[in-house]
Amino acid sequence: MRLAIVTGVAATIASGAAMAAEPKGDWRVEDGSAVIRIDNCRGALWGVVAWEKVPGRDPRSGRPTLGSPVLINMREASQARWEGQIYNAQNGRTYKANVRMVGDNTLRVEGCVMGGVFCGGQRWTRVSNGTESGAKGSAKDAVCSRVSEAR
Repeated sequence: MRLAIVTGVAATIASGAAMAAEPKGDWRVEDGSAVIRIDNCRGALWGVVAWEKVPGRDPRSGRPTLGSPVLINMREASQARWEGQIYNAQNGRTYKANVRMVGDNTLRVEGCVMGGVFCGGQRWTRVSNGTESGAKGSAKDAVCSRVSEAR
């Protein structure tokens, strides 16, 4: 009986630790059209477009969306939840947003309008290394250098 209790407590602690992890890495958006690479740059989470099924252009600048920041300055608000902004490349607008881990391989991403009154979102799925993004080298360097360029 004691072993079952210890095992249960250990499993609960382990799952809590997984839920508290930062969502660093590559994430496939819900419709599969893009992969967003997320990393912690100077204390905030940022995410850039690392792969696109169909290359797009930013409606504001006309530049390619590949490498563009999507998750912007996401700061930890509570355990496993970050708040900041999200950029919608389809309409060129930036919205208040939050992200939270809902499992080791699932990230809930929400964008909000009217000061956070109306929110809509997606579930993004973690991408295994070496899949669509085809990225080599340090993800942090790739994300944080793009963030520096975008500022």
